[in-house]
Amino acid sequence: MWDDETSDVLSARQVQLARDAGALTVLPVALTSRIGVHLFAGHFAAAAALIEEQAAVTEATGSRLAPPYGALLLAAWRGRGAEVSELIGGSTSEVVARGEGAGLTVIQWASAVLCNGLGRYEDALAAAEQATEDPQNLGFTARMLPELIEAATRSGMPERAADALKRLAETTRASGTDWALGIEARSCALLNEHEDAERLYREAIGRLGRTRVGLELARAHRLFREWLRRENRRLDAREHLRGAHEALTDMGAEAFAERARRELVATGETVRKRTVEARDELTPQEAHIARLARDGHTSPEIGAQLFISPRTVDWHLQKVFAKLDINSRRKLRDALPDRTRSSAAS
Repeated sequence: MWDDETSDVLSARQVQLARDAGALTVLPVALTSRIGVHLFAGHFAAAAALIEEQAAVTEATGSRLAPPYGALLLAAWRGRGAEVSELIGGSTSEVVARGEGAGLTVIQWASAVLCNGLGRYEDALAAAEQATEDPQNLGFTARMLPELIEAATRSGMPERAADALKRLAETTRASGTDWALGIEARSCALLNEHEDAERLYREAIGRLGRTRVGLELARAHRLFREWLRRENRRLDAREHLRGAHEALTDMGAEAFAERARRELVATGETVRKRTVEARDELTPQEAHIARLARDGHTSPEIGAQLFISPRTVDWHLQKVFAKLDINSRRKLRDALPDRTRSSAAS
């Protein structure tokens, strides 16, 4: 990722400092957890920026404690099949060599998410079932079972979905949180009809709406609106699908957003594919640097955090200014509003 043209190269002193600071060798693992938080919240741009930071830290320290799970899951949620295939190819051999069974589960999870988003339900079912075979991976299994249930119901195999729902309920009811019970209600709705299905979808949306897992909430809205259309309640479906489409598009969940768009079209709505705004054309590295500069960090401070030189920071900022059609750091606050703070304030 480094090249002479951008001078995006760590100095020998920076590398030595990074290696001497033993804590930095585990920083990629911590960043993986934080990336996961942003993914579930639906903050894909923030997750992408942290993935860039993780790559820089890994390069600087030589740490191999954290395979690129964050990048893999982000690509899966975005529906980018070629990118997922490339990342799986690069990660599988490393995970197998290290004996990380949980790592293989993450890879299968990403495959199931990707295939569900693209409507390849039988492939999603195969990946999800393989991922849930190991009883040792309880945490990952709980994440995988909703993918299995959706894939099985869409593949016309309700008996497999029902079995997975029983396993899911053992975890969700023990947890008792709105997140857990909202996922259970959404999954149960897929196996029900008429009034029961509607009640369960509304319960799922209500519970997930009280959490910060915006991605799962958006999926619940989309599934509910798809159900409304199949019930011939086209006007209700059209009204609510707009919100799901906008939310998924804003997050960058491209495959799921496209499914919502197709459902809208099926209700008679005219929906154009949304154009990408200028701020979304920034690379993850540019977006990360721009946000840090917007929040008042100096170029040396940004460089120290990302292990690049202040001159490289300024070089990236000049590209950011050109893309956003601004000419100073002061204007970054208007060009890149802090969506997280705005949503929290509302």
